[in-house]
Order: sequence, then structure tokens, then C-alpha cells
Amino acid sequence: MDFSKVKLVVSDMDGTLLNTEGEVSTRFFNQFSQLKKHNVHFVAASGRQFHSIVDKLHTIQNDISIIAENGGIMKFDDKEHVLLKLTTENITIAIETLRNIKDIFIVLCGRKSAYLETNDSEFISRFKKYYSKYSIVEDLTKVTNDDFLKIAVFHFECSETNIYPHIASLKPDMQVLVSGQNWLDISHAEANKAYALRILQQELGVTKAETMVFGDYNNDLQMLELADYSYAMANAHIQVKKIARYETKSNAEQGVEIILDELISTKIG
Repeated sequence: MDFSKVKLVVSDMDGTLLNTEGEVSTRFFNQFSQLKKHNVHFVAASGRQFHSIVDKLHTIQNDISIIAENGGIMKFDDKEHVLLKLTTENITIAIETLRNIKDIFIVLCGRKSAYLETNDSEFISRFKKYYSKYSIVEDLTKVTNDDFLKIAVFHFECSETNIYPHIASLKPDMQVLVSGQNWLDISHAEANKAYALRILQQELGVTKAETMVFGDYNNDLQMLELADYSYAMANAHIQVKKIARYETKSNAEQGVEIILDELISTKIG
């Protein structure tokens, strides 16, 4: 395939760029130097906390753009931009609704930190894979002095079946997205990765025809539609495979890196 037009590469993190151990490969970091050399800009776009993405990509953080918290915050041109925040009313209504659902864990995601009201060690062990900065508080609705970008909700079995059906009342006032097998995100009605990516494309002067996107879950759907070169991972949700134009191997098989090798070969050639 001819990738000569590509100027922007956007990748989700979990289930996509990160392997099954939650790490970025050495192969990718080597590829990044080639992408930079050929003026291809890289964007990490994730539901993860901003600080967590930086931890994973700290060696190249100053040379990339970051879309975090499903589009709630974006970093480009060495500046952080908070895009769409939840209101105090949004937060109160959402948390009061969620507290009626059994066996879930609620995370209030702020720009400075994430906030929990649980000490459950098993959940916190899972939670810390995605969040680097957090505080445990008595009542999430009483937390102030931060910009709140989303509410993340966790279920040990399945978020799509055990959380999503119970919070229909939150829409359309808020965005509700299943973001992983165990996670669901509640955010500003207009917030998603595509909202942030569209702004970034405009800032960089890059078109859909010059954009490549990789994704694996439903919070990537709108973002995939902003790229002519849209790729679903082999391990992707069925809805992602329906939207994406192409498919690559799974994150366990370095599916992103396989396509990036082809992109780099085109640029060199």
C-alpha cells in the first residue's frame, strides 16, 4: 500500500500500541525516530490518564502529541489544553446514579489527579495500571480544586453488560462510552478522541487523507472515521472492525509496528 501521503499517525494505547504486558516495544521507539526523521507526527490517544501516557512514552513525550481521558485533555506544541469538562451538576448526577449499581468502582478523573472512594486492594491493583496519580477520598462529590474530565467506571466481569444498561438516563446530557472489557467512561456530551483529533488536524494542517489511526475499542470509533488509513487490531471489538477500513494483527503480535514498518519503507523508498 502507498503510504506516501501520511503525515499523522494516531494510536490508541491499551489493546493497540501497548502489548499484553502493558508496555511499549523497543521496536516502536526505533520506528519513532524514523517517523520523526520523515516529518510524520505521532499522537498517543487514549482513555488513560495523561500522566500515565507520559509514563509509558516519557523518552519521546516532548516530540509527540497526547490525547488523554478520551479527548478531555490534549497536549500539542508543548502545551496542555483542557478541552471539555464535566460540570459539578454532571458529576453529582452521574455518581448518584452509579452508586445504585452493584459491584462497580468509580473513578473521578481530574487534570491533576484521579480520585477514588474505595480501599479495595484488588481493584486498586488493576486501577494503577492506568493511573499514575490518584487520591483516596471519602466522597467524590465533595472533591474540588481540579478540572474534571471524565468519570471512569470499572466492573470485574464486563462493563458493557453490567454497567452500560443501567445508565441510559445520563444520555444525551453526557457521553457514555464502553472503553474496554472492564471499563466505561462518562464525559462531556461532545467529548471523545475524535473531537480532540479534529482540533489537532486543523492545528497541524493535516487532512483525513494524510492521517493513519489505530484502534481496538468503542471509544476509538469516531477517531477512526477521521483517517483514510484506519486500522482495527485483530483483537478489536466487532464494532471497530466494522468501522475501520483495514485490519492489522493483534497488539500481542505488534500489529501497529507491522504497519509502521510499511509506512517507513514507503517514506524511505
